[in-house]
Amino acid sequence: MKNRIINALKDYTNKIVNSELIIIFTGLIIFCKMLFFYSVTIYKAETIQFDIIAKTFIFSMFIITMLFILRNRLRFTFCVILNLFLSILMFADNLYYNYSTSLISVSQISNLQYSEQIANTITDLLSISQILYFVDLFVIVILMLTKIIKIEKIKQRNWKPAIIYTVIIITVFTTTIPSYVAEAQTCKYNKKMQLEKGTLYAFHYLDVQSNFNLRKTAKYSNKSDVLNAYENLKNDYDSNYDTDLYNLEGIAEGKNVILLQLESFQNFLLNKSINGKEIIPNLNKFLNENVKVNNMITQSYSTTADSEHSVISSLYPLENGMAFAQYSSNEYDDIFEIYKKSNYYNIYMHGNDGAFWNRKNVYRLLEVDEIDFIESFDSNSELINKWISDESLYRQAALKLSNAEGPFFANIVSASSHTGFDLPGLENKYEKVSIDVGKYKDTYFGNYLEAVNYADYAFGIFIDELKKADLYDDTLIFIFGDHYGVQMYNEEMLEFLQDTDHEYNNVEKEINYVNVVCGMKIPGVDKIEITKPVSKLDIKPTLSYLCGLDDGVSLGTNIFGSKDFVCLNNGIIVTDKCYYNGDWYSIVDGEKINLDMIDEGEKEKLKYYINNMEQEIAISNSIVLNNLLK
Repeated sequence: MKNRIINALKDYTNKIVNSELIIIFTGLIIFCKMLFFYSVTIYKAETIQFDIIAKTFIFSMFIITMLFILRNRLRFTFCVILNLFLSILMFADNLYYNYSTSLISVSQISNLQYSEQIANTITDLLSISQILYFVDLFVIVILMLTKIIKIEKIKQRNWKPAIIYTVIIITVFTTTIPSYVAEAQTCKYNKKMQLEKGTLYAFHYLDVQSNFNLRKTAKYSNKSDVLNAYENLKNDYDSNYDTDLYNLEGIAEGKNVILLQLESFQNFLLNKSINGKEIIPNLNKFLNENVKVNNMITQSYSTTADSEHSVISSLYPLENGMAFAQYSSNEYDDIFEIYKKSNYYNIYMHGNDGAFWNRKNVYRLLEVDEIDFIESFDSNSELINKWISDESLYRQAALKLSNAEGPFFANIVSASSHTGFDLPGLENKYEKVSIDVGKYKDTYFGNYLEAVNYADYAFGIFIDELKKADLYDDTLIFIFGDHYGVQMYNEEMLEFLQDTDHEYNNVEKEINYVNVVCGMKIPGVDKIEITKPVSKLDIKPTLSYLCGLDDGVSLGTNIFGSKDFVCLNNGIIVTDKCYYNGDWYSIVDGEKINLDMIDEGEKEKLKYYINNMEQEIAISNSIVLNNLLK
């Protein structure tokens, strides 16, 4: 009886493998894998929409239709190859989404040169459930090795079923799929919306298409056109947001300036404690005594390099480091040039290798008088993750600044709280990490809290060293986090936020992901708290405003002005009360806004935000892709 059942299953399996059914079976498997991918990425916090399910089914069935023309062996081989290729693609997308809450682009191939430094984050992105992308392929290999399935050679075929099926699928394709792709193409900035409108298939098709010649995707191709568009945009902002709320223009003219980028510092850390101790006490003190910016929104879901690009140029990033690393020869009205025109001594410091993100080539082409990478510091410096520790960097930075020809503009980039967060190489770790993370010990989130606590310890040393060098009082110090530290839906983080603040709705979770620590000390200015949304694009205009400089072409605006919305390079908009990610949502309750239920004035204001977001990104991308400010 047992043998009969086994033989029957074996015969049934071979019938599937050696008939057109293997094509349909493969299509269904790929379809199911795609639904799994959606459920653990873009729909992790919500229900998968029926629309994307239907579209994915149609795409999956169509894409394998061409295999009907093949005979058994080739047909089976190509089914396996197609299945493997799409499984690897979904797995890579899944990993990248876990890393940056975004979808991978073919342009990421250029970042493989940084694989050694990126690799230490991979283990944190893996999940046991990801084996589902490959389990069916493992089963096929086992069945073939054990000769349970055999690919037969068939001399004659019945073409009628294949022809009928193919005609049906092609008919469906010609009447539906082009419209799906066209619909997805209208959401060119928002990857999540592209995926929802056109499925993962359309997203990657459009990504490859656009990256084949990126310059053609730019709205403006010459300098006069883009500057006209820019002037119209800025005039619009000047007429609608002309209020100077604090009258601080020129207050720091001639003062030293330190611009400090803090690795992976999210805003939720401020004034939070764990087991009775503040997580970042030195930064809390600094911000609570000076100018605290509560709603600094990053410009992308990606890298430190993107942050540096936005701060230097006041333009949007492209795809994960591309604007910074691949367009290093571009000319902008950059922040170093602005300070050099006023006879500042410009310094850039980072305790990493100059080759990472192509920084060496980027900064050597800018008006920087002194560029300090790892080789410029003491060879006996303490290293964390093979980079100079924040404490060692800050001590040496303070010494270098004390010897600088003033006034100076110093852009310093820290690195110790970089992903991995386990602080490898830090000596006497728990003399410098002052918190007990308790139940989060040895978790990704627990390691993050320890890493930022150490970085805060080092920041406290930096402030002390600046005071000893008699630099602190007369220096404008602007600090900001470069990007997120913990993934958007990290369970430990959300539990911590619920325990120490409140349970976040989904919109708050998305904003929390891009909201980073920010603030500044301005000589002669008492404490101020700014709650409106601001962005990295606003840093260059703000420093120029405070120091009495002309900021040139900048898509950002002065933080101390009245502009009330900011955007990300993926088409997201953040205002005081609303959040746009394809649809408008209320920040307070996370509910979708019914546009039919609001007054015309408010509706027009939301349209204004979307139009200006699209115009800002179009201007920025055109400038970067076509080097229009050269």
